[in-house]
Amino acid sequence: MKKLTTVLLLSFLIIGAVSAQKFRTEEDLLGKKEIPFDAYYGIQTHRALENFQISGLTPQHYPKLIEAFAVVKLACARANHKADPKALPANVLEGIEKACKAIVEGQYHDQFVVDLFQGGAGTSANMNANEVIANVALEMIGKKKGDYHSIEPHDHLNLSQSTNDYYPTALKVAMVLKNKALLEEMVLLQKAFEQKAVVYKDILKMGRTELQDAVPMTVGQEFQAFASAMKSEIKQLKAAEAHLYSVNMGGTAIGTKLNALDGFVEGCAKELAVLTGKPITPAEDLIYATSDLSAFVAFSSGLKSVAVRMSKTANDLILLSSGPRTGLYEINLPAMQPGSSIMPGKVNPVMAELMNLVSMRVMANDLAITLSAKSGQLQLNAYEPLVLSATMESQKILTNTLRTFRTKCIDGITVNEATVAGHIERSIGIVTALNPVLGYDKATELAAEAMKTGKGILELVREKKLLSEKQIKEILDPAKMTGQE
Repeated sequence: MKKLTTVLLLSFLIIGAVSAQKFRTEEDLLGKKEIPFDAYYGIQTHRALENFQISGLTPQHYPKLIEAFAVVKLACARANHKADPKALPANVLEGIEKACKAIVEGQYHDQFVVDLFQGGAGTSANMNANEVIANVALEMIGKKKGDYHSIEPHDHLNLSQSTNDYYPTALKVAMVLKNKALLEEMVLLQKAFEQKAVVYKDILKMGRTELQDAVPMTVGQEFQAFASAMKSEIKQLKAAEAHLYSVNMGGTAIGTKLNALDGFVEGCAKELAVLTGKPITPAEDLIYATSDLSAFVAFSSGLKSVAVRMSKTANDLILLSSGPRTGLYEINLPAMQPGSSIMPGKVNPVMAELMNLVSMRVMANDLAITLSAKSGQLQLNAYEPLVLSATMESQKILTNTLRTFRTKCIDGITVNEATVAGHIERSIGIVTALNPVLGYDKATELAAEAMKTGKGILELVREKKLLSEKQIKEILDPAKMTGQE
């Protein structure tokens, strides 16, 4: 019994010793906290973890955001060192450089843990970045985590900065970095539409206005219009991105540059331009730029425009593929999955529907960004975290959905040539093309008779022998009718 007691006591001592090694103690203005020893974040991040268990979304959901956190801190460190090597010595810069580059390459992302939904205008996110980069840098120069005498989260990582200039600048950089993939997908979708336009350039069909028969066009022209719309959206989104190039970095708390080193504002912008490959410049009025979110509103408007356009396109494709027996049925969308748990054989336009619902989400996110922008008070807007989560989500789901829409829908579209030809034969709208030959009055008479009898215009023309088959063929030549000559 005595031996057993001794063994248990030794076990408890060993467990206690191991447990003690698993934590380090850090202190801030509110007191001390035990921080997991393996954690690269520190006490302020730990408090944020306690305070903000809200959405379950962290920067880890958006790797480009973490990359942006590191890119901006790297630009700040370089600018600070150039402005005053004593304030940020070369050995400290070396550690920060190594840490930021490792994070950009994808390491330590699991240490960015603060919920995207947070109070404090992004302070917790900023401190999460300061603490992680500081502790990674410490290890890079052979020191222990928490040895802040060597590299300090505030004095070094936050030098010449405030959350109020760092956080919105990091958001802008993240959005710019993430926009690259979205623009690439838009270009690929434009090309997919253009390929369909070439394949179906000679297939004549009826165009429609207000869902009524209008005048003839080709299927190729319809798809070229989709391509041209995407080309226009690419141009507009690039223009919207340009609003993100002006940053308030170095304005510190409210834009007055309090505590920023001389030359930091211009120097940091130059470093950011080099690191991002974008023409990043300091805002003309740092006080204005610190409290204003109009750049995010403009960029979100560009994303919303893409969503609106794609929703219109998706709705057109749903309508054109409706049927198969009782709808327009002019095109076939790829069959991706059974469409009903009760109706045998039913296949739904699921990819076009997906495009629609994602577009709706992007439009809703745009409203959230609008509300955030108008809700700030005086020299700061505290609702930037909502701008972040809404914009990054819109970019992510648009990028993924455009890729899915292209590969699982657009690439596989085929045309029901017999159906579109039948619509041409039966349509009253074709009478407009006969105006120059038969005259307006005769064409109107034919249209009225077609409506009354249910016959097609061409059927009546043939019955009345108003035109020969050769004339009909010449008049209905797709190149002549649709302006493609």
